[in-house]
Amino acid sequence: MSFNVCNLKKCLSDEALIIPLEEIQLNDKLNFVEEPVEIMDREVKKLKQSRIPIVKVRWNARRGPEFTWECEDQFKNKYPHLFSNAQPTATS
Repeated sequence: MSFNVCNLKKCLSDEALIIPLEEIQLNDKLNFVEEPVEIMDREVKKLKQSRIPIVKVRWNARRGPEFTWECEDQFKNKYPHLFSNAQPTATS
Protein backbone atom coordinates (compact mmCIF):
# COMPACT_ATOMS: atom_id res chain seq x y z
CA MET A 1 0.00 0.00 0.00
CA SER A 2 1.36 3.43 -0.88
CA PHE A 3 0.58 6.82 0.58
CA ASN A 4 0.66 10.06 -1.37
CA VAL A 5 1.48 13.28 0.50
CA CYS A 6 -1.01 15.13 -1.70
CA ASN A 7 -3.80 13.48 0.31
CA LEU A 8 -2.81 15.38 3.46
CA LYS A 9 -4.83 18.40 4.53
CA LYS A 10 -3.68 21.34 6.58
CA CYS A 11 -4.74 21.14 10.22
CA LEU A 12 -5.27 24.33 12.21
CA SER A 13 -5.19 23.83 15.95
CA ASP A 14 -7.89 25.27 18.21
CA GLU A 15 -6.20 26.56 21.36
CA ALA A 16 -9.49 26.33 23.27
CA LEU A 17 -9.24 22.53 22.98
CA ILE A 18 -5.74 22.25 24.47
CA ILE A 19 -5.68 20.25 27.71
CA PRO A 20 -2.88 21.10 30.16
CA LEU A 21 -0.53 18.17 30.67
CA GLU A 22 -1.11 18.09 34.44
CA GLU A 23 -4.85 17.47 33.86
CA ILE A 24 -4.27 14.35 31.76
CA GLN A 25 -4.74 11.15 33.74
CA LEU A 26 -3.57 7.78 32.45
CA ASN A 27 -4.21 4.34 33.90
CA ASP A 28 -1.53 1.63 34.28
CA LYS A 29 -2.03 0.62 30.61
CA LEU A 30 -1.49 4.25 29.50
CA ASN A 31 -5.12 4.72 28.51
CA PHE A 32 -6.69 8.13 29.00
CA VAL A 33 -9.07 8.15 32.00
CA GLU A 34 -12.16 10.32 31.66
CA GLU A 35 -13.43 11.51 35.02
CA PRO A 36 -16.04 14.00 36.15
CA VAL A 37 -14.58 17.37 37.14
CA GLU A 38 -17.53 19.29 38.58
CA ILE A 39 -21.29 19.63 38.80
CA MET A 40 -22.30 22.53 36.55
CA ASP A 41 -26.08 22.65 36.98
CA ARG A 42 -29.04 20.86 38.55
CA GLU A 43 -32.59 20.23 37.37
CA VAL A 44 -35.57 18.11 38.25
CA LYS A 45 -36.92 16.04 35.35
CA LYS A 46 -40.70 15.82 35.70
CA LEU A 47 -42.41 12.68 34.48
CA LYS A 48 -46.11 11.78 34.80
CA GLN A 49 -45.92 10.35 38.32
CA SER A 50 -42.41 11.17 39.49
CA ARG A 51 -39.63 13.73 39.65
CA ILE A 52 -36.04 12.75 38.97
CA PRO A 53 -33.19 15.03 40.07
CA ILE A 54 -30.46 15.28 37.42
CA VAL A 55 -27.09 17.04 37.36
CA LYS A 56 -25.06 18.48 34.49
CA VAL A 57 -21.52 17.12 34.77
CA ARG A 58 -18.33 18.51 33.21
CA TRP A 59 -15.87 15.76 32.24
CA ASN A 60 -12.14 15.93 31.49
CA ALA A 61 -12.39 14.50 27.99
CA ARG A 62 -9.67 13.99 25.40
CA ARG A 63 -11.06 16.63 23.06
CA GLY A 64 -11.70 19.27 25.69
CA PRO A 65 -14.54 19.68 28.16
CA GLU A 66 -17.64 17.55 27.63
CA PHE A 67 -20.94 17.81 29.44
CA THR A 68 -23.60 15.19 30.19
CA TRP A 69 -26.79 15.06 32.22
CA GLU A 70 -26.73 12.26 34.82
CA CYS A 71 -29.19 10.92 37.38
CA GLU A 72 -28.19 12.67 40.61
CA ASP A 73 -28.72 9.74 42.99
CA GLN A 74 -26.64 7.27 40.98
CA PHE A 75 -23.94 9.83 40.25
CA LYS A 76 -23.74 10.90 43.88
CA ASN A 77 -23.16 7.28 44.96
CA LYS A 78 -20.29 6.90 42.48
CA TYR A 79 -18.68 10.36 42.92
CA PRO A 80 -19.67 11.75 46.36
CA HIS A 81 -16.70 14.16 46.44
CA LEU A 82 -18.34 16.27 43.71
CA PHE A 83 -21.29 16.96 46.00
CA SER A 84 -19.44 18.15 49.10
CA ASN A 85 -20.04 21.83 48.25
CA ALA A 86 -23.09 21.36 46.04
CA GLN A 87 -26.41 22.92 46.90
CA PRO A 88 -29.49 20.76 47.46
CA THR A 89 -31.77 20.04 44.56
CA ALA A 90 -34.84 22.24 44.26
CA THR A 91 -38.07 20.25 44.48
CA SER A 92 -40.48 22.62 42.78
